[in-house]
Amino acid sequence: NEYLQGVAAQTNRNILIYYSGWLQKGNLQTDFGITDDDKNGFMACCPKKGERAKGLDLILHTPGGDVAATESIIDYLHDLYKGDIRAFIPQLAMSGGTLIATSCKVIVMGRQSSIGPVDPQINGVAAQSYISEFNKACEQVKRDPSSFPAWQLIIGKLSPGFLITCQNAIDWSNEILSTSLERCMLKGKRDKKEKIKKILTLLGDQTVSKAHNRHISREQAKSAGLVIEDLENDNKLQDLILSLHHLLGITFEQTSAVKIIANDRGAAYIRQANPLKG
Repeated sequence: NEYLQGVAAQTNRNILIYYSGWLQKGNLQTDFGITDDDKNGFMACCPKKGERAKGLDLILHTPGGDVAATESIIDYLHDLYKGDIRAFIPQLAMSGGTLIATSCKVIVMGRQSSIGPVDPQINGVAAQSYISEFNKACEQVKRDPSSFPAWQLIIGKLSPGFLITCQNAIDWSNEILSTSLERCMLKGKRDKKEKIKKILTLLGDQTVSKAHNRHISREQAKSAGLVIEDLENDNKLQDLILSLHHLLGITFEQTSAVKIIANDRGAAYIRQANPLKG
């Protein structure tokens, strides 16, 4: 709470943290990702209408999560603050966390910070991989019909409509990303269409990222056209943000908390792991 207040005093903006303890407690059987229940936390921790004029600094540390919940949270925060939101990433904001960050007007990252690809995963596999494998099978069977039995064993396991579901998931994720960029971060930019195309390639094309857990640095993010500011530009703010980040890590290690949403006014929404039975 002391460091949250310190960040608010330094920026003169509303402060909100959205933190997950998946790095400290990844062995627990609980949902560390973005869920619809998190909306309750944001509702509890966002200030009243008259206090929102200062804008919001959202400090993110999350592995991502449900796409529908992510989209809903993005729309909710954008509506509350009219797009006046900065995302701070002390370490990691992956997948859905990247979608939230790119919906803000600017992302503040340090040398150690990373965002990640937003290509959707189905059953732990990239949706694009299913489609690519099916296309590869069609091409190979066309060239060499004798390969059909081998491919049938693989492709035959896919249920009817599955590939359409994969394509819909890809289109949905890209739609969230491009819509968010157009209405906030890249609003008014002359070359926004070209930048959105480059950002979609970096974050949404699995043939580029290779893996969903790929860590994308701030330099890569800048090169793609995202509006990135360096955390090191303000030494005092950097010290406050990183100290807060490390204290939250200790909190996850030493308490039963697995997710924390809190503001600089003392309001907090904390999800705890189920108590261990001994």
